[in-house]
Amino acid sequence: MTDPIADYLTRLRNAIKASHRIVEIPASNIKKELTKVLFDKGYIQNYKFEENGPQGTIKIALKYNPATKQNAIVSLARVSKPGLRKYVKHDELPRVINGLGIAIISTSKGVMSDKEARTEGIGGEVLCYVY
Repeated sequence: MTDPIADYLTRLRNAIKASHRIVEIPASNIKKELTKVLFDKGYIQNYKFEENGPQGTIKIALKYNPATKQNAIVSLARVSKPGLRKYVKHDELPRVINGLGIAIISTSKGVMSDKEARTEGIGGEVLCYVY
């Protein structure tokens, strides 16, 4: 697999389209950090890291609106790809839908949202947009 982050986002996207409650994804350190950011920002309901096999798995409980059955995640878009990396400085951090969505940034201080990176004053690689 050449792009594990794109695979992670595609598995989430497919589970949302199929209205699944739980999605299971092979684990890696970057995927664990992405999951923590999504949970902290309220896009997923819960998650659990399971250590089975050589790499383990991540079980993610997706978040749906009880009245409308609409998912909290409308769109997941990969920005920085293996063929073309996208790096930004702290003053050029993107605003997703004028601040309603988040951009997940990989910085020297770890994986964080664009708002956290803006307050820290650091830039990095833009991994994906979520709204």
